[in-house]
Amino acid sequence: MRETSRRALPRARRLREHDHHMTSYISPARLPAFLKWLVLALVALTLCSLPMASNAQDASSAASSQEPAVNQAPTPPSPTTVVATVAGQQITEADLAFAAEDLGPDLNQIPPDQIRAVLLSQMIDLKLMAAAGHAANLENSDLYKARISYLEDRALRRAYTKQVVSDVITPDAIKAEYDKEIAAMPAVDEIHARHILVTTEDDAKAIKAQLDGGADFAALAKEKSIEPGAKTSGGDLGFFTQDKMVKPFADAAFALKVNEISQPVQTQFGWHVIQVLERRPAAKPTLEAMTQQIGQQLYVKKYREIFDNLRKASTIDIADPELKKQVETQLGIGQ
Repeated sequence: MRETSRRALPRARRLREHDHHMTSYISPARLPAFLKWLVLALVALTLCSLPMASNAQDASSAASSQEPAVNQAPTPPSPTTVVATVAGQQITEADLAFAAEDLGPDLNQIPPDQIRAVLLSQMIDLKLMAAAGHAANLENSDLYKARISYLEDRALRRAYTKQVVSDVITPDAIKAEYDKEIAAMPAVDEIHARHILVTTEDDAKAIKAQLDGGADFAALAKEKSIEPGAKTSGGDLGFFTQDKMVKPFADAAFALKVNEISQPVQTQFGWHVIQVLERRPAAKPTLEAMTQQIGQQLYVKKYREIFDNLRKASTIDIADPELKKQVETQLGIGQ
């Protein structure tokens, strides 16, 4: 169950401990700030590389193409395709890709059918304001020159990381990592269970007695359970693995035999009476389901390797000891 769900009203599905695949997932929250940025930057780098790469796609979409697809994605437009003209200046698909790169994770907040309009609007703003700055002869200002130096470094960094990181995360590399993770993944069971959730232990004991006396589980769940979804589901939780539920519930459920009904079990949601309906080996996640996650893991690993080698071969002087310590923490040095 997601952490936020635990604070919400109890619902059957909210028993789930974590909504994730059974893999070594690299969560941004667990990374130092340096690596958090890298994971988030994948969004921008992917959008930038799609229209600009003629011989390679980003790792995620390339690996996904290995899986059968009902509908083939349309061919990306050429980066030189003109989208609009502003005061005689052309705006191309490459410009939209660069605008997407600047927006980065903020693109997630934009409805998909409006993304191109937002990017083009940003480019129109950029062209008009830049033309005004040119007319004001701002190219000769100290601020402009300092910013150009920074932007040149940033552009070179992005081009380099695309070449030595993004472009080497091939479908074959992702498949190899997937095979390794799947091989290391232990075989686990999943169960199909249902439950009745009530407020007090006495209520749960009374329900257990009724069930032992032959009462219909689904009908009793619809009538007695305080979990709103039970009125339509009859308390049915479907199939789940042990790690997907809060521990007291999971421990009790997985200790049951098929068709066995538990004694009352207490969790933060109340008191449960559980019945297991089926048990089977859990299917392992597919390559398609894990492609994006593995692509992120490989990206972070490869970037970290290259950055650490460059850092170790360079001299970095920071006069302020406290600032130096903070920077080393941000860069994950020594972790």
